[in-house]
Amino acid sequence: MMVDDATTVAELRARFDAYERALGENDVAALDGFFWESPAAVRFGATESLYGFEAIAAFRAARGRTPPRTLRGTQVSAFGTDYGVTVTEFVREGEARLGRQTQVWVRFADVGWKIVSAHVSWCA
Repeated sequence: MMVDDATTVAELRARFDAYERALGENDVAALDGFFWESPAAVRFGATESLYGFEAIAAFRAARGRTPPRTLRGTQVSAFGTDYGVTVTEFVREGEARLGRQTQVWVRFADVGWKIVSAHVSWCA
């Protein structure tokens, strides 16, 4: 299996960066567009467990703006040309705790790169 193909990593990093821009701009429609539209999509947040695209979209619609955050230690890994994982730590403006985020991405033939699983948590 090919690991960390430069072209695939660059594509995935571009999607990750676009997700971060949408998060910072509170672009709910764009944020929804990054997730796999399936009941099998999962997003575990700091305080919520969301199963399925509909639950993820409802959470985004009700949540409101996320405070600005600074990323650090971001890593992008690709496995073959259609699977990847992004991990990052973040510090939100006005927050002393360190946060962590993991996203599992899959490239679908019909819709492109989508997040199929995400996990956000705070360090103790």
